[in-house]
Amino acid sequence: MREVINKYPRLLHGGDYNPEQWLDSPQVLEEDIRLMKEARVNCVSLGIFSWARLEPEEGEFHFGWIRRIIDKLYENGIYTILATPTGAMPNWMTAKYEEVRQMSPEGVRNLPGRRHNFCYTSPIMRKKMKKINHELSRHLGDHPGVILWHISNEYGGNGSDASCHCPQCQQAFREWLKEKYKTLDNLNHAWWTAFWSHTYTDWSQIHSPVPNGESRLHGLNLDWKRFVSHQIQDFCMEEIRAVLKYSVLPVTTNMMEYFKPLDYFRFAPQLSIISWDNYPEWHSQKDEVNVAVRTAAWHSMMRSLKKAPFLMMESTPSIVNWKAVNTQKRPGLHELSSLQAVACGSNSVQYFQWRKSRGSSEKFHGAVVDHRNGSNTRVFREVSALGSRMEQISDTVYPTCNRPKAAIVFDWENWWAVEDIEGPRKDMAYQDTILAHFKPFWEMGIDVDFVNEDCDLQGYRLVAAPLNYLYKKGYAKKVKDYVEAGGCYVATYFSGVVDETDLCILDRHPLEELLGIRTEEMDAAPEHRVNSIGFEGKSYKTGCLREISHVIPGEGAEVLASYESDYYAGCPALTRKSYGSGRAYYLACETEEAFLKALYAGLAEENGIGTEFTGRLPYGVTVSHREGGQDLWFVQNFNEAETQMELPGTYARVEDGMELKGSITLKPFECLILAAK
Repeated sequence: MREVINKYPRLLHGGDYNPEQWLDSPQVLEEDIRLMKEARVNCVSLGIFSWARLEPEEGEFHFGWIRRIIDKLYENGIYTILATPTGAMPNWMTAKYEEVRQMSPEGVRNLPGRRHNFCYTSPIMRKKMKKINHELSRHLGDHPGVILWHISNEYGGNGSDASCHCPQCQQAFREWLKEKYKTLDNLNHAWWTAFWSHTYTDWSQIHSPVPNGESRLHGLNLDWKRFVSHQIQDFCMEEIRAVLKYSVLPVTTNMMEYFKPLDYFRFAPQLSIISWDNYPEWHSQKDEVNVAVRTAAWHSMMRSLKKAPFLMMESTPSIVNWKAVNTQKRPGLHELSSLQAVACGSNSVQYFQWRKSRGSSEKFHGAVVDHRNGSNTRVFREVSALGSRMEQISDTVYPTCNRPKAAIVFDWENWWAVEDIEGPRKDMAYQDTILAHFKPFWEMGIDVDFVNEDCDLQGYRLVAAPLNYLYKKGYAKKVKDYVEAGGCYVATYFSGVVDETDLCILDRHPLEELLGIRTEEMDAAPEHRVNSIGFEGKSYKTGCLREISHVIPGEGAEVLASYESDYYAGCPALTRKSYGSGRAYYLACETEEAFLKALYAGLAEENGIGTEFTGRLPYGVTVSHREGGQDLWFVQNFNEAETQMELPGTYARVEDGMELKGSITLKPFECLILAAK
């Protein structure tokens, strides 16, 4: 496994540190060092929102204060992840240069303030960004205590869809389209502009989709989303080039959970390591299972982007402050939720924030150090206990990573397209569909990678592609080659409907030869029109979306499940066809959870992707597998109660070597880290 953070190859424990808020209180900064050592903190992120301190007036740079803090941290064994400060602009800049501020879809220029309010296209913004990043790199890029560049903060997090609609962005969009389509004839065809007589006759007529203008051309909408993601990715690349002018450190940027505006698969190649900010809604449901599934899926996405360990750059040790109800983590859940990240491939547990802000919007956001009581709080004690445990497991866990044999296709461009359509249902719920197919693997203790349509499928024994509505050029051939070489592929309803310009594919399904079925129509049924499918002697409820398809005679497709009522009773709901050395399945409808659990249990056994724990895990308990120097199993109990389980073999607890076998009792919210013996 390639080493990325060479200066400190250990599990990281720490978080966002904002000393710029406390420069007039040196006693606070002294206390921070003492408390960090007590909490076993070995790394902090600095400078994320420090632009106004680093450059208080245009061209006037002050780096002494931050160098002194980095020096002090390093002297005490605490390393620094150094951020570029573009997440929030100083007032001198937004007041002097109007163009650096974003413009809304309605054409209104934003006022100064908030975060992520800058235009990614603005030449002035890019110039100012390069200058501050060059200076940071020149002054601090070779500091022995600095181990990683943290590029900006949560790109696109402007509280909307990440976009800017200013005149400069409009012109950049047109240039981007010219490069892609070359001619207006090509663009008009791709967007099907003859519909409603909206044909473009000059590039200057093209405008971003807005509420008071064009917003019903799906090709326009899709290309605008691609452009926004591209423009922010390009800005990120410019930031990276700027900090690397005087530095050779690795780079990352902190991504967000299920963040639709940015295609993270396209960001990944320009980053040395992936990182993200993790804020699940624990305690928001009757138990923690669905939240744990959702969180595990995105941890897995972060690992999948580079098929390598990642960093959990932010999390809260207690509460957040922006949800409708902000519930404290119950005792034990902080350690479990943190180790869940490590179980899925993270090499860090980092927090926002180290010390609570005294004022402004995040003064009640959770932190390691509260406004009062110093280290004498439940949260601080739990963070310290986790820090000690991270130290104990670091040597064993750090060289390992998850290596799944199964993958689920999650493609941002498909996400943008399928949730922009008008019909067959208003909410196509792509994210929920992905999670419905991920959950059976989580329950079986089987790790899963996520891939997009551009990724290589070879090497996976099973690939599932739920609701894969848009097929990019070459994707169908890639799938055929994968199955022919021995892979197992699961396609579902409403897949292969459009090409990459969101034009409907005519004649037949792109994988008709592979699947052996011919799709005819899609039914979106209201709740009172109940239907079910018969599978392996049992009846399972269908969901709203039900595709009617037919087996092509003589093509070798077997019907494994059929609809049980309505005018399509007897039509296939699940088929299987052998193709080359592999097999392809087609699921024609949404189903209840129990069906997907049964389906994937059978496919796991058929394709040999189960683990020694598969079939043995009680409700609310899952297992993640990191391999490398040793085979490590993270047994995670998301039940708020003791849970009995049977171990399938003999294991050693990583922290102390204690032998465990047979029946064990997991404590509420416990995570065991076991090495195979």
